[in-house]
Amino acid sequence: MNFFARQDLARRRSRRLVVLFVLAVLAIVVAVDVLFLLFFGGMGTASDPGATAGGMVLATLLTLGIIGAGSLFRMASLRQGGSAVALQLGGTPVPEDTHDFHYRRLRNVVEEVAIASGVPVPEIFVLEHEAGINAFAAGYAPSDAAIAVTRGALDKLNRDELQGVIAHEFSHVLNGDMRLNIRLMGVLFGILVLAVVGRKILLYGRGGRSKDGLPLLVAALVLMVVGYIGLFFGRLIKAGVSRQREYLADASAVQFTRQTTGLSGALKKIAGLPSGSKLESGDTEEISHMLFGDGVGFSSMFATHPPLVARIQALEPSFKATAVADLAARWQMHPPSGLDEDLALGLASASPALPGDQSELLIAPPAVVAQVGAPRSDDYVRAGALVDALPDVLRQAAHEREESVPLLLGLLMAEAGPMREAQQFELAARHDERLARQALDYADRLQELPRILHLPLAAMAMPALRRRPRPELEKFMDSCFALSHADGRISLFEYCLGRLLRVQVRDALDPSRAWVPGHRQLSRCAPQAITLLAVLAQAGHADTASAMRAYLAGLQRVFPRLDAPYRPPADPQRAMDEVWPVLDEVDLIGKELLLEGLVAAISHDGRMSVAEAELLRVVCASLHCPLPPMLEQVR
Repeated sequence: MNFFARQDLARRRSRRLVVLFVLAVLAIVVAVDVLFLLFFGGMGTASDPGATAGGMVLATLLTLGIIGAGSLFRMASLRQGGSAVALQLGGTPVPEDTHDFHYRRLRNVVEEVAIASGVPVPEIFVLEHEAGINAFAAGYAPSDAAIAVTRGALDKLNRDELQGVIAHEFSHVLNGDMRLNIRLMGVLFGILVLAVVGRKILLYGRGGRSKDGLPLLVAALVLMVVGYIGLFFGRLIKAGVSRQREYLADASAVQFTRQTTGLSGALKKIAGLPSGSKLESGDTEEISHMLFGDGVGFSSMFATHPPLVARIQALEPSFKATAVADLAARWQMHPPSGLDEDLALGLASASPALPGDQSELLIAPPAVVAQVGAPRSDDYVRAGALVDALPDVLRQAAHEREESVPLLLGLLMAEAGPMREAQQFELAARHDERLARQALDYADRLQELPRILHLPLAAMAMPALRRRPRPELEKFMDSCFALSHADGRISLFEYCLGRLLRVQVRDALDPSRAWVPGHRQLSRCAPQAITLLAVLAQAGHADTASAMRAYLAGLQRVFPRLDAPYRPPADPQRAMDEVWPVLDEVDLIGKELLLEGLVAAISHDGRMSVAEAELLRVVCASLHCPLPPMLEQVR
């Protein structure tokens, strides 16, 4: 199942969630009406059918109003995305410049997995007061995602095991599960709020023992009963939506890390240690469907996760359930320490050689498309090599709040000359001379940086950038636009990178409205797709004849029956500005076909330069189809 199929599955699950929610609300309304008849029908209103019917209508409307208001309130509280969820659970942000070993190891793993996945580095949190081994990913889209792990996971898991857990959570990011999870929190709160309202009325209405206060107390009791009916349905919905996704996430994590020992080792420690994956927070039930392991301890009927032994056996078929007792006995004598295991095992990632800017890749379009949103093979190791190859001064700048803006703006600046001078003037006009000089200094440093490191550096800077005030982020987006459109003489890569940064910041500013899979058919967007094919074909070839052949190779993949001559636009940047919004709303099947055509256009001779590969990655990310840092080559 590739990226597009998984995204489509997540969208179908969202529709299923709506259906289940409607059914649960109907069941609650019926329960309210039945209880209304039982209580108030026996209090003298049964002889007046009109009063009874009116009371039932009022009870129904009141119930729907409470559920709707509760859901809207909870969704509004989650508009800030993943970081809001982590902070509400008491998460501690991991500083970018931390010297704590456990924090640094966690940040390194998350950065490597994010770069390998082709998405911005998420914000990172630690639940310091939780001894169980657990984690979750939250947010509406990769641009506003947050990863949180417990202190128990940091202390007890070695690097391979931590990597397996983080890769599992990133599969939820890439599969579209996060948006579903955060919506589930909102709609279920509306169902559960009835019990909260009833409990509050009973708590503050104890003095109402008079005959006049009896109806209020009865109504509160009704809300309590109905609320627990809602709790029953809420747990069923979470179990139905979540359980199978955990098997898929486990499988994706293994495919990504290329080994099962890390993930299975983490699951074995959950099974064998007394603290397991249980969380002590009072809000655990609300996020139980988002966790790596069962944080509540539901019965099998309401369990949001498959049994631990079943998950381990899916990774290691020879594992026996009886082995859990042996593990528990061993760890009771010698509690596991992730740091000690790292030292004993000598865990360190290899550093393969990186391709130079003039290198050529042998690729096949279907193989590249299969990599979208599906990091695998050696992508994790490659990502570690990319991070290690970054100069310390640039890596440190990417982690610092005050340096992230000039660093990213420096990535967008043209080579030394009149064009760069015009860009510097634009920056000074929008910010100040100091920031313009900083951006220029970074631009000079970045001239020597291999092209393949530009996008990983931008991904690493996103957490620090997102923490700046909203007015500054809006000014940053305006500056990106200005630098990317300075007289139209910058490279297509720099233009696309500027557009990508604007999209990621925009998504982070308004997470609840971040990108969702579109519904447009590709055939209805043919003019925009043809324009994009022509621009990429022209950018990758020095002569018109080669560009035309490349364009036709891509067109044959996307629209085999369409006769559309090669006419590259006179102003590629303006043409691209017009196609992005339309093509980003193409449905998943169409987008998969379009990307295959784009790859065919860039590599019509079966070869692709590193510069072309990076341009393709930026284009794909702009269309919310992230590619890993290095393309899989034909062997």
